Amino acid sequence: MRLLTVPTTAVPAALVLGLLLPGAAAASGAAPADGTPAPTVSGFTIGDPRIRESSGLAASRIHPGVYWTHNDSDDGPYVYAVDSATGRTVARITLSGIGTPRDVEAISLGPDGNLYVGDIGDNRDGTWDHVWIYRFPEPRELADATVKAEQFTAVYADGPRNAEALMVHPVTGRVYIASKNEQGGGLYEGPEKLSADGRNVFRRVAEVPWVTDGAFSPDGTRLTLRGYFTARTYPWKDGRPQGDGERVDAPWQGQAESVTYSPDGRTLLFGAEGVGSRVVAVPVAPAATPSPSGPAHPAPGSAAEKGPAGGEGGSFTKGALVLAAGTALVLAAKRVLRRRRPQG
Repeated sequence: MRLLTVPTTAVPAALVLGLLLPGAAAASGAAPADGTPAPTVSGFTIGDPRIRESSGLAASRIHPGVYWTHNDSDDGPYVYAVDSATGRTVARITLSGIGTPRDVEAISLGPDGNLYVGDIGDNRDGTWDHVWIYRFPEPRELADATVKAEQFTAVYADGPRNAEALMVHPVTGRVYIASKNEQGGGLYEGPEKLSADGRNVFRRVAEVPWVTDGAFSPDGTRLTLRGYFTARTYPWKDGRPQGDGERVDAPWQGQAESVTYSPDGRTLLFGAEGVGSRVVAVPVAPAATPSPSGPAHPAPGSAAEKGPAGGEGGSFTKGALVLAAGTALVLAAKRVLRRRRPQG
C-alpha cells in the first residue's frame, strides 16, 4: 500500500511508539550454528527510478548479493533484481501468462526454486472475493527477460480481507499469508500444494499483529513479521508461530513495507517505499527461549506490546506528539484525495 490506512484517531499513538524506538537494534532469529560472530551485511539504496514503491524483498539463492523486489500498484507484471553491492537493477523480469496485476504486495522464494509473488493487497479494505499468487522459476541468468508464470487464485475461509505479507516456508514449501488490520490480523495457511484449477482456500491458524510483510529464516525455524514501526520474530514449530515472539526494533523508515533474511540467516533486511529507498541491514541476535504458553502475540496497544512503562523508548515527548499529530493529518489528507481503483 502506498498510504497508511489506519483511522486517524489511531495514528498518533502508533506513530509516537515508532518514533521513540531505537533505529536498528539487534533482531531475533536463528543464531550462527558455529557460534562465530555474524558477518557484516551492508544495507543498500535502490537506485532504479522505476522502483517507486518497493513493497517486498526476497534474497536470491543463486545470485549472491541480489535481492528481488517489485512495485506496489500501478506498475505492471514486473519483478526487479537489485544488486546490493551497487543498488543497481541487474534484471527486470516481465511476467506473461497472467492477468493484469491489481495490488502486488509481497514476494518470497520457495524451496522449489520458484519465486512467489503475492497480488494480495486490497485497496477497498477486504471487499475483493479473491486474490492472486504468481509463481515462476528464479531466472538463472540476470538479464531483462519475459518469463511465463503460473497464476493461482486464493480465497480466505473466513471471508475477504486486506493483506500485504506472503511467506513460503523454506522447508515445506507451504504458502502463508498474513492479513493487515490495525486491530490485529490473522496468519493464514494455504493448502499443501497450490492448484491452478479452482480456488486455493487459506485458513486462519494464528493471530498476528498489524503486518506489512514477513519472512521465514532460511532454516524455517523462525518467522519474522514487520509492521510500520516494529517487528516480532516467532519460533516456528509444527506449522505455527510459538509463544509471544521477541520484539525486533525495526528501523524507522516511514512507509515501511518489506523484510527478508539474508541467505545465511544472519541478517534481516528491512525495506520501504519511495524513489531511492534505503534497505537497512540489522544483524540477527541469538534467539531467546520462547515463553511456554500464551497467545501468538500481545494485543496491539496492550501493556505487553508497549513494554514496561517508561521502558524502551522512554516517556512520550511533546515534540514526538506534535510530529505524530502532524503526520496523521498529512496521511489523512492523502487518503481522502487518493483515487479509488476500480474493482478487478
